[in-house]
Amino acid sequence: MDVIDAARRWAGVWERAWAAKDIEAIVALYSDSVRYRALVLREPELGVAGVRAYLERTFAEEDAVECRFGAPVAAGDRAAVEWWSSWTEGGQDLTLAGVTILRFDIDGMVVDHRDYWNQVDRREPPFDGW
Repeated sequence: MDVIDAARRWAGVWERAWAAKDIEAIVALYSDSVRYRALVLREPELGVAGVRAYLERTFAEEDAVECRFGAPVAAGDRAAVEWWSSWTEGGQDLTLAGVTILRFDIDGMVVDHRDYWNQVDRREPPFDGW
C-alpha cells in the first residue's frame, strides 16, 4: 500500500462526496475498526457504523457545501490533508479551514482519523496561494 496514493484517494472522495452528501462513498474509505475523531477533543466514533452515524448527523445540518482538499503529506502509514470548506447551517454561513491526520492499514483503509480546524461564522474563500 502506498500511503500517498491512499491519502489522495481519501481526499478525492471527500472532495466529491461531501457536497453531494454521499455518505456511502465516504464510509467506504474506512476500516471496520476505525477510530474517527471529528474534533480531536471529542470521544471517537468507532467503526464504520460510527462514521456513518456521525456523517448522517452532520450532513443533515449542512446546506450549500463547498469544499477543497490540498495535496497530502505522508510519512510511514500516516498522512495529513489540508482542507477548506464553507456551508450554511441553521441559516448561518460557516467556513472551516482544517487538517485531517489519517493512519492507514496495509489495505489502504483508514484506521485512525483526527480533525483539527479553525472556524469563522461567514463564507470565507481560501487565501491566495492556499
